[in-house]
Amino acid sequence: MASRTVALVTLGCTRNEVDSEELAGRLEAEGWTLVDDAESADVAVVNTCGFVESAKKDSVDALLEASDLKDDASARTRAVVAVGCLAERYGQQLADSLPEADAVLGFDSYADLSSHLDSILHGGRPGSHVPRDRRTLLPLSPAARQDTAAAVAVPGHAVADLPAGVAPASGPRVVRRRLDGRPWAPLKIASGCDRRCAFCAIPAFRGSFLSRRPTDVLAEARWLAEQGVRELFLVSENSTSYGKDLGDLRLLEQLLPELSAIEGVDRVRVSYLQPAEMRPTLLEAMTQTPGVVPYFDLSFQHASPGLLRRMRRFGGTDPFLALLDQVREQAPQAGVRSNVIVGFPGETDEDVAELERFLVAARLDVVGVFGYSDEDGTEAETYDAKVDPDVVAERVRRVTDLVEQLTDERARERVGEHVEVLVEEIVDGEAEGRAAHQGPDVDGVVRLSAGDLAVGDLVPAVVVDHVGVDLIARAR
Repeated sequence: MASRTVALVTLGCTRNEVDSEELAGRLEAEGWTLVDDAESADVAVVNTCGFVESAKKDSVDALLEASDLKDDASARTRAVVAVGCLAERYGQQLADSLPEADAVLGFDSYADLSSHLDSILHGGRPGSHVPRDRRTLLPLSPAARQDTAAAVAVPGHAVADLPAGVAPASGPRVVRRRLDGRPWAPLKIASGCDRRCAFCAIPAFRGSFLSRRPTDVLAEARWLAEQGVRELFLVSENSTSYGKDLGDLRLLEQLLPELSAIEGVDRVRVSYLQPAEMRPTLLEAMTQTPGVVPYFDLSFQHASPGLLRRMRRFGGTDPFLALLDQVREQAPQAGVRSNVIVGFPGETDEDVAELERFLVAARLDVVGVFGYSDEDGTEAETYDAKVDPDVVAERVRRVTDLVEQLTDERARERVGEHVEVLVEEIVDGEAEGRAAHQGPDVDGVVRLSAGDLAVGDLVPAVVVDHVGVDLIARAR
């Protein structure tokens, strides 16, 4: 059989990166040759993001760019396929509006993606995905979900027997193939979400919350370590709920020491934490377990108690600051990041002032500021008291300016700190990496003289300066 080549183009979050690597593992096991660039592939598979409008636009642009290659005589590309969250969320609607794509496939097609791609290359056109509320696919009771989970497609959860070279030689074989050489990798511990935040559409297309079994997580973690991964970045839609459907809400506390004890793993980092679900035992595990970095990716979203209730969330300035005090009491150098939404329906000037009061007192390392916009199918889409878009834009500018000032001050406070930097890139004699308080891609970096350093080195250093949230350090 002639070689069949495929390129995976990934947009969106680290959870999508895991899904792309699962698809890569499946396709390689079926005899496909993976290539880096769409123009070198028979088929370009675009793993889309469907979270907010800007992400949707980026996904459509990527699909159109890949489709243009089909008319480029110098490119090998013969077909373009949309998968991922945008495809799952809109399905046939996306296919109708984007005829340039040869197929729009949902999560249910992942296990048989190779057959679909073969069909397309031979002139077939698979039926477009028909969206449905994926929360209905699992039982309402979390305790009943594991027994039925095998019948539901959940990207990033697959474990199966695959040919040697794709997965470990013994134990559960991981359906995954690394698509980059970074010394860190996302590791999915759960999917879906049971929360009903009024602004969020994710549960409808990602489904109800489902934990991966610890044995599967550990098997994949060991495999990643064998691939040279030194930092495991635990991802999910809500990591603080891990284990609730396995009968033990403290399962993450038990899992963290086992992950950090894996040979070759130097760091374990937990992401996507819900403040309302943080508990003393998890806080202790994240700050006291050797190898687990004190990094807190806390989803505050706002700080005005009344507005948070309208968002179908909990908390406020005072309980949030109390939580941060607990974090820093146990780990003074802990990194804390969050995202906030401004302009949510009903937000007043007083609400914005309360958010600003919280941000000033919180001393966060990084804050993402997002302006509210209606998302299809969400509760907030039906709300009255919508904030004028011009007012939303002004509030985004105002809060962003404050955040830039505050995070600059926080980075200045870190000058003089001793850190360990995981080197990720070396360019023109300069090494770039991350300290324990910095998550991948979104939290800034540490720069230091490369010397004889190599990618993957874990370097003791002292912070000597900063540029915004980026730190300048000197190796010790």
